[in-house]
Amino acid sequence: MPSESFAKFTVTAKAFSTQMRWLAVARYTPLTVDQLLACWSGRRVLPERPVVITFDDGFRDCVDFALPALVRHGFPAVFYLVAGLVGRTSRWTLPICGVAFPLMDWATARSLLEAGMECGAHSMTHPPLAQRPPASWHAELVESRRLLEDRLGREIRHLAYPFGSVDTGVRAVAEEAGYVSACTTEKGLAEVGDDWLMLRRVPVYGGDSLLDFVCRLRTAETVRQALRGTIPPRALSLYRRLWGGIP
Repeated sequence: MPSESFAKFTVTAKAFSTQMRWLAVARYTPLTVDQLLACWSGRRVLPERPVVITFDDGFRDCVDFALPALVRHGFPAVFYLVAGLVGRTSRWTLPICGVAFPLMDWATARSLLEAGMECGAHSMTHPPLAQRPPASWHAELVESRRLLEDRLGREIRHLAYPFGSVDTGVRAVAEEAGYVSACTTEKGLAEVGDDWLMLRRVPVYGGDSLLDFVCRLRTAETVRQALRGTIPPRALSLYRRLWGGIP
């Protein structure tokens, strides 16, 4: 991403490649959402260390810099696309950081499917749904699913709420629209028995060290957050310096 003000929400290609290498070495098994739900419903065996890698928004950079590492390790991932803006720019980021980033086009999205990735919906225009009139929810959730299915030639079963903005009303419309699952931005580890239309996720930020990434896989928290109050701050700082740069 070319904007420093958006850096918190991005990782470098090098850092992402290192994170994927860690998943491989630690014997994690990346799954698509379809595969995870099949495990949760008893239709397939859940691997010992499952993980679902998700990308919201459909930024072109995700394909340019993340896809090579995913393909190299044979990992699937899920890309949630803003259907009405495919091939355009992320106009919703303008008020946040003053920049509209390029979004992948339809041909690129289809190439993701051919590479074994999964695509889901992220609304038509990326509004904070719970803050918008209920009359707008149908178009954002139903029409985005229809458009993606028409252009990609695949059933679209999964959704990520833009900005994580969801309430009971938005959830109900998502269910009526035919989505089987929907991801929020609530931080946490998804578990068997969770509401499939209110799934938690683990964020990964640009400032995370590899040790933070490893800690998030188990706790959804960085090392500092997970150990806050349990060890002296100076000891934690030393620990991070020693282990934060694990290759």
